[in-house]
Amino acid sequence: MKVEGWIQTYTGRKFWPLDPRPEDVHIEDIAHALAMQCRFGGHCLRFYSNAEHSVLVSRFSGDDALAGLLHDGSEAYLLDMLSPIKQFMPDYKAAEKRCQAAVYRAFGLPEVTPPAVKLADRRVLRTERMQVMADTGEPWVVDSEQPLDTEIVGLAPLHARGLFLERFAELTGIVA
Repeated sequence: MKVEGWIQTYTGRKFWPLDPRPEDVHIEDIAHALAMQCRFGGHCLRFYSNAEHSVLVSRFSGDDALAGLLHDGSEAYLLDMLSPIKQFMPDYKAAEKRCQAAVYRAFGLPEVTPPAVKLADRRVLRTERMQVMADTGEPWVVDSEQPLDTEIVGLAPLHARGLFLERFAELTGIVA
């Protein structure tokens, strides 16, 4: 039985973030929510969505491209908590892990993020630091990573959503 505390998603469905089920995960909800969320809590030089970030990670994840696209899928349902805060929120991290596992299972993927996706995520983060964040001179944990040879556009939400769904269709053959 599902616990109380469901949210209404973009498509009008119910989703239980603290009791996530693969059958409740829908790509349209993920694409829309991630496209509406700005990276870094909105502290970018311009709007840059989690959806655009996910497409970049996917493009540099090799054979794990679908996992790369979906690697932040839980954030569609739980939001994107900033890493310096998240490290002090063990209950949130546990909920995020369960939710991410449900997202992966919904699309036939293993529940654990592959190493290639983790590397691509770090390299995208390094690239984001250079292109969408103010240069403060302060070190970041990803400064030793090789940045990617790509330009971050900073797409409007509607365009980022479309790009995310196009990438999903390219990888799965499923048009949402």
